[in-house]
Amino acid sequence: HNVDVKVVKHEAWAEVVLNRPEVKNAITGPLGLELAQAFEIVQNDDDIQVVLFRGAGGAFCSGLDLKAFGAEPSPVWMKTWKETWRRAHRAIFDCSKPIVCALERFAINGGAALAIASDFCISGEEAFLSVGEVKLGMAAPYNLVWLQLKHSESVTARLTLLGERVHGPQLLELGVVTECVADEAVEPRAREFTEQLASYPPGALSRIKRTSRAL
Repeated sequence: HNVDVKVVKHEAWAEVVLNRPEVKNAITGPLGLELAQAFEIVQNDDDIQVVLFRGAGGAFCSGLDLKAFGAEPSPVWMKTWKETWRRAHRAIFDCSKPIVCALERFAINGGAALAIASDFCISGEEAFLSVGEVKLGMAAPYNLVWLQLKHSESVTARLTLLGERVHGPQLLELGVVTECVADEAVEPRAREFTEQLASYPPGALSRIKRTSRAL
C-alpha cells in the first residue's frame, strides 16, 4: 500500500503531504485515516512549530474520490467513513501549530475544507477554491464549520451558496487566502513563509494559537 499522506520532518517544521498525485490527491477512507494520523503525529512532536500542508504533484486536492466511493462492491472503509473524516478534521482543529496551506491548482469540495481549515493559505493566481456541493444537492458541513469559525456570513455565502470556482485574486480580496502569487511560486513561497514562522521562539506560535482558540 502506497502512503496516501506523508509527513516530512524538517528542523522546526514539518510537511503534511496529500500523496495520491495520480488522482489529484482525491480523498478516500484510507487517505482520511492517514491524514488524521499525520496531524496527530505533528501535534505530539514538540520539535515541530509549524506545518506546511500541500498536495503532491502540483495540485492540492480534487475532493472526494467519487470513483472509489461509488465502487461496487462498496469498499470496506465506507462503513467508518464519517467517523474517519470527522477524526481528520478534529486532528486539524486540535493542531496548535500554525498550518500553512500551499493552494496549487485547486481545492475542491472536501479539499476546499482542508484549505479553509489552514491558518494561512498561499494561493496561485490561476488556482481556485470551489465549494460546489450546493450544485450536487449535497450539504457541505465541514466547509461551513470552518468558514463560520474563520470568516463572515457574507464570505460563507459567497463560497457555499454560489458553488462557483473562486480564483486566487478573489480569494485574497475575500480574506480566504493570505497571499496570491504566480502559480509556479506557490510551493517555494509557502516553504519560505513556513520557515519564517518556524524561526520564531519555540512554543510561541502554539501558545498564541491555543489562546486565541480559547477566547
